[in-house]
Amino acid sequence: MLQQLFTPTVQHTLDLIGIFVFAISGALLAVRKNFDIFGIAVLAEVTALGGGLFRDLIIGAVPPAAFTDLGYFVTPLVAAVLVFFLHPQVQRIQTGVNVFDAAGLGLFCVAGTTKAYEYGLGLTASATLGMATAVGGGVLRDIIANEVPSLVRWDRDLYAVPAIVGAAIVALCIRFQTLNPTTSALAAVVAFAVRLLALRYHWRAPRAWNRRSTAVEVDESTQGAGQVAADR
Repeated sequence: MLQQLFTPTVQHTLDLIGIFVFAISGALLAVRKNFDIFGIAVLAEVTALGGGLFRDLIIGAVPPAAFTDLGYFVTPLVAAVLVFFLHPQVQRIQTGVNVFDAAGLGLFCVAGTTKAYEYGLGLTASATLGMATAVGGGVLRDIIANEVPSLVRWDRDLYAVPAIVGAAIVALCIRFQTLNPTTSALAAVVAFAVRLLALRYHWRAPRAWNRRSTAVEVDESTQGAGQVAADR
């Protein structure tokens, strides 16, 4: 089905773009945590490839694409080297990185849902795995960096929800036999737009009703900027 939606070259290019921007976010977190070059590379690889590896192992697509295509493995290393040498400059264009990260989220939730359905999963399971493809690398990144995953933190802008929306649109298109390049692109654009709106207006999921929390919100972007300034 993926081959019917996009040519192999286009699909491969989109995958590499998504992998690169996810790797950038992982490498930047490693810098904030004061990791060495090996740690930066590991976090870049895990962030970029973790979701796809999880998906492929679940559906039995082995060996996973990350181990059969050298480009998938090398691209995060390129991002890690870029951040290692130029992290102050990369940090300054964090807004641009967030935009590309949102684009990667949209692309991966669509590709993950479609591939899961190709391997025989039902529509609900396919959409769930599509969401996991998009956010799984970020969860692994946070765990390795000894942080509560952003996916479940109340003080983080919506991340999983845009992926769920995009994956659900793909599942509905499959259900009504309308999945094609146009509707796939539309699903990715919707996920992309919801994520950008969440970043712009700080949309967050509701917490337990009437709960009184004493938790203090921490602005990680400010912390990161301070850490970069200190490192310099």
